[in-house]
Amino acid sequence: MKILYIAEITGKAGVYALKKALPEIQKQKKPDFVIACADGATGGNGLGRNHAAYIHKLGVNVLTTGECCFYKKDLTENIDKTPYVLRPGNLNIEAPGAGSRVYKSGASKIAVAVLLGQNSFGRIHSNNPFSGLPALLERLRRETPVVIIDFHAQATAEKQTLFAMSKGSCSAIIGSHSRIQTADEQIAEGTAFITDAGRTGSSMSVNGCDTESRIKEYLSGVPDWTRDAWEKPELQGIFMEIDENGRALNIERIRVPVESNKEMVEDNIAE
Repeated sequence: MKILYIAEITGKAGVYALKKALPEIQKQKKPDFVIACADGATGGNGLGRNHAAYIHKLGVNVLTTGECCFYKKDLTENIDKTPYVLRPGNLNIEAPGAGSRVYKSGASKIAVAVLLGQNSFGRIHSNNPFSGLPALLERLRRETPVVIIDFHAQATAEKQTLFAMSKGSCSAIIGSHSRIQTADEQIAEGTAFITDAGRTGSSMSVNGCDTESRIKEYLSGVPDWTRDAWEKPELQGIFMEIDENGRALNIERIRVPVESNKEMVEDNIAE
């Protein structure tokens, strides 16, 4: 199975880069299944219902989220009716939505799950991702050997530790949240891993956000998410091939620059 994972879509520029770059990637790589982290797709933090539907229509099979999963009320109220959106699976059992699902891909099945790290997330409380991992993998592997885990975490050590714990038990552990693509992709005991897949959006920015607003925030302490970053947008992510036994055969980093015209695209990206 060929799997494309699109790194965190950040703001309007991220959605635009996805729209422009995905068709060519699909033509060249011919992925069987497309996963995208969309935790920052709407305004750089969170995912709105309209954006979720729009990204899904562009060709993304599953959208993962992270600590911003409930930032947008319209999605939160409808997430139970949106099976292509996953929130972290290690939240309180009463949280709406699902943290993992098994999807069909042609004649095969693929399980996708999201886990949230425990460092530096003050607005959301999650359970220990390590203690629940064995039971999660056992449950998903009863349905399919192809299991992809999106680990949305801040600390690189936490991501690498989860990989060390899960080697040989799943197809891939993909790190997200940092929005900086790392160069440590590897395969061990049939499990693919990268600390962070990067971001899809402006590559000349602060984690996909407007540079000046980020500087102002650090100087004043007042957050400002109102200004989009558009300079040098690109799609980042990884491409993997998984065999019928759920073992990773290869993992490849992807960076696809796209041309931007801010005035042209701002009115064409749904909120």
